[in-house]
Amino acid sequence: MGSSDFITLFFLVAAVLIFLQLRSVLGRRTGNEKPPMDPYSPRDAAKSLSDDNKVVTLPKKGEGDEENRFAEIDAVAPAGSPLNDSLRELSKTDPSFRPKEFLNGARMAYEMIVMAFADGDRKALKNLLSKEVYDGFNAAITDRESRGEVVKSTFVGIEKIDITNASIRDAEEQITLRIVSQLISATYDKDGKLIDGDAENVSEVDDIWTFSRDIRSRDPNWKLIATESEQ
Repeated sequence: MGSSDFITLFFLVAAVLIFLQLRSVLGRRTGNEKPPMDPYSPRDAAKSLSDDNKVVTLPKKGEGDEENRFAEIDAVAPAGSPLNDSLRELSKTDPSFRPKEFLNGARMAYEMIVMAFADGDRKALKNLLSKEVYDGFNAAITDRESRGEVVKSTFVGIEKIDITNASIRDAEEQITLRIVSQLISATYDKDGKLIDGDAENVSEVDDIWTFSRDIRSRDPNWKLIATESEQ
C-alpha cells in the first residue's frame, strides 16, 4: 500500500470515528422535535419575551381611570344633572372617591351609629362623629341615663340610600344622603315600662345625614357632621 493510500484510509477511519461520536452525543431525530425558534417571527419573539424575560405589559397608571369614575357617578346621578356635575368636580379633586364604595361604607356607618346611640356606646360614636354631632349625641345619652331610661333596638336594614348633594370647599368634601331604614326600637323607663316606640313592630325612619372628610388628612374615613329627620 502506497503512502497516499495510507493517508486516505487514515482520514476515512477518522471521519467514521468522529461521526459515531457525534451521533452518540447528539442523538437521533425522532420526528417529534420542536422547530427551531425564529427570533424575527412575531409569535416566537413574543414567546421569547414571555418565557425567558417574564415581561408583562401593564396598563399605564391612570389610563381610563377618570372615565371609569365618571361612569360610576353616572350610575348614581343622572348625567348632566347638578348632582352629577358636583360629584364629577369632587372626583377630580379627590380621585380616590368612588360612589359605590362610599355608599357601602355609609350603610355600615349608619347602622353602627344608630346602634351605638341606642346602646350608649360613646367610644364607638366618637370615632364616627364630628365633635359637634358627638356633643349632641352625648348630651342625649346623658339625659336618658339620668332618668334611668333604657333603649332596646334591632336594626332591620336600609331600604333606600341616595346621594342628594355633594360639594367640596377648602379641601373639605361633603356628601349628603337620604337614608330610609327599618328599625325596631323601644324605650323603657327605670321601672321597665314602655314609654316610647314599639318592641315588636318595624318602623320606618327617614333621615338626612351629611358626611365630611378632609382630603388633606391621611385618615381616609368620613365623619357624620349633620343629621336631620325627613318630615
